Amino acid sequence: MDVRGYRGRALQILSDASVSVGDMVSVSCSKMTHEGIIMPRYEHTDDLHIVLKLKSGYNVGIDIQEIDSITVSGKTAEESFVQAPDPQVVGDTGFDDSVTTGSSETRRGLESDYRKKKILLLSTGGTIASRIDYRTGAVTPILSADDLLRAMPELSEIADFDSEVVTSVYSENMTPNDWLLLARRILERVTADAHDNNNYAGVIVAHGTDTMHYTSAFLSFALAGFPVPIVLTGAQRSPDRASSDAAANLAGAARFIAADGARGVYVAMHMDGGDDKIACHIGTRVRKNHTSKRDAFETIGSAPAFTITGSDVTGRRIGRFYDSDEFSPAIALDERVALIKYHPGFSPDLLGHIIDSDYKAIIFEGTGLGHVGSTLYEQIKRASKKKIFLGMTSQCVDGRTAMTVYESGRDLLNMGVVPLNDMIPEVALVKAMWAAGNYDSADEIKEIMLKNVASEMSTD
Repeated sequence: MDVRGYRGRALQILSDASVSVGDMVSVSCSKMTHEGIIMPRYEHTDDLHIVLKLKSGYNVGIDIQEIDSITVSGKTAEESFVQAPDPQVVGDTGFDDSVTTGSSETRRGLESDYRKKKILLLSTGGTIASRIDYRTGAVTPILSADDLLRAMPELSEIADFDSEVVTSVYSENMTPNDWLLLARRILERVTADAHDNNNYAGVIVAHGTDTMHYTSAFLSFALAGFPVPIVLTGAQRSPDRASSDAAANLAGAARFIAADGARGVYVAMHMDGGDDKIACHIGTRVRKNHTSKRDAFETIGSAPAFTITGSDVTGRRIGRFYDSDEFSPAIALDERVALIKYHPGFSPDLLGHIIDSDYKAIIFEGTGLGHVGSTLYEQIKRASKKKIFLGMTSQCVDGRTAMTVYESGRDLLNMGVVPLNDMIPEVALVKAMWAAGNYDSADEIKEIMLKNVASEMSTD
């Protein structure tokens, strides 16, 4: 008998009825009868309930004290329940799913052509490639790119797919070396396919959400001008949950590419609490602004670049896209860049340690219009003398730096600190890593940091 996760009194009830995990059963209780599949339980849960997958796809926990009898009505294959939705066991977040995107804009329609274009799907792990581990109750990244396609057959109606696993990790474990690996693999696969006269219409990267905007930023700089769109997408809830956003996000990314979506790097995720709208954000103007809502991602300072509603793709320009017309990949980086979030009481010694550690650039996440306390001034002067690039961003979610307004800002300008307009701090960090890996001198790094390479600075 397979009774994974059950123990004590719950295990005894299943054993007495000769019931195994995966059996189709009828459970008669004092108030009603439930029909469904016996699900495994988490290793550390109580022994007072059994878990049943109902025909609706949801799971329900049944108190063993309410059970009068259990009757086996059939056997099922393991595949039918391993990826079962589990919202009532795991629990939904309970957060409000209200619309969070910007104001409505006049939108430009993109001509749709769903004649089975070819898309490359690369998987890196994360919630979108995960499912519930019934040993621990945690979400585990175990699905491959092929698994995602098999689990979501509706994708085959949009395009033909080639798939590959590049890595399989939670996104908090993605490193800059993984960015390099991913960028190189995208370049290799798309270039090789073009040589075979069998061109990909675009690339989808399945990625964990926590650091997705870091990866999208690096790809934006390293592959600026890439001939086809690259769309990163993920899920706030794993594919085996009824409330999962994985299928809708993947389908939205595929429809954007199939509709001849604009070149560039994007992040495609839910636009609101419903299932019918996917927002497509520019990869250097997006960040994750909520821990758990499905519409966690927002374009900073504007509305999303494109919206996918069913098969309809509409879009607007944010100023203008600065994605180059010429493609010249620059897949390199230098990790010796620090992002410093200034706060009252920040120790100058911490900044001094970074300066003494041979760093090539420091990005400040300053207060307001771009300020840090005067206690850091001596260390900043020392960093400037060592030809370390010093960039200033703001902790404010919206708006841009303006360091000429207050005396403190002017002092920092005179020390060599460079304001970075409305560049998102995380994007500035990634861009500085990329710049330091491709350019040698502080002057060259400064020049490229002030150049709009991939729409990282808005002009509206």
